[in-house]
Amino acid sequence: MKAVRFHEYGEPSVLRFEDVEQPVPGAGQIRIRVAATSFNPVDGNIRAGFMQGPIPVTLPHTPGFDVAGTVDALGAGVTGFQAGDRVIGFLPMTEAGASAEYVLAPADVLTPAPASIPLADAAALPAVGLTAWQALFDHAKLTTGQRVLVNGAGGAVGRYAVQLAHHAGAHVIATAGPGSSEAVASAGADEVVDHTTTDVAAAVAEPVDVVLNLAPIDPARLAGLLTLIRPSGVLVNTTVWMPAPSDEARDVRGVDLFVRSDAGQLAHLVSLVDSGELHVDIARRVPLAGLPALHADAAMGALPSGKVVVDVLDA
Repeated sequence: MKAVRFHEYGEPSVLRFEDVEQPVPGAGQIRIRVAATSFNPVDGNIRAGFMQGPIPVTLPHTPGFDVAGTVDALGAGVTGFQAGDRVIGFLPMTEAGASAEYVLAPADVLTPAPASIPLADAAALPAVGLTAWQALFDHAKLTTGQRVLVNGAGGAVGRYAVQLAHHAGAHVIATAGPGSSEAVASAGADEVVDHTTTDVAAAVAEPVDVVLNLAPIDPARLAGLLTLIRPSGVLVNTTVWMPAPSDEARDVRGVDLFVRSDAGQLAHLVSLVDSGELHVDIARRVPLAGLPALHADAAMGALPSGKVVVDVLDA
């Protein structure tokens, strides 16, 4: 089978499009014929060797922890799935990923794919959708009527977060650049702040209950967002290389989020997609063989805002 792997850490040029042996599912595993995976920024950090502590991988390594595809073979003890089932999942980040024609997945991370969108498009949902859900509801405990600021709403996680917060009945303030402001407004933001021309702190007229920070801002700006949060509120930060600040005097919690796989939550997100409450946006598509060039674009900051899907079927 074809796969993209790196045999050593380094620049995007270490990625190779090559022939590898098809994996055999063990107990509790499912082999998936991959329709698509997606690019996540952490993929580049893993490839470069920056994540060897929190995400140790065995070389050679195949990136791509989002997967959408069809069940091809079942390992011993697997129930609830059969060959041909359309599935999606968030794969273990330390194991071989889905930038390959076939990938092994623990059965318990998979859920049926959305029926209302193309299977390959569903690869844009798992990691970023779970990040948005866990930030808003696991950590921030967002409820109807609360006010939430999504800082960095123009990216893939941000657009899901805006949709989810809007459908939860929250008042959503979103920061975005000129290129993504219209999309963020369409996603359900009640207020959109252009962070390239406006000071965010000055633009938020009333305190918020929750700040979700998705942007790689400097520590001083991140600490400044605390001043926008009412007492007993929470700041959830996804840029885990920079710890989330807290304000103990006002009981404002700072939470660092590292997304985890959760098939139940993913199944709920799928139901929202199929009911029309959650829209899956694709900013760009590339073929599997184009993954090295995609990593190079990401390293140069040349990716569009939103989700990039890597089409694998018939690679």
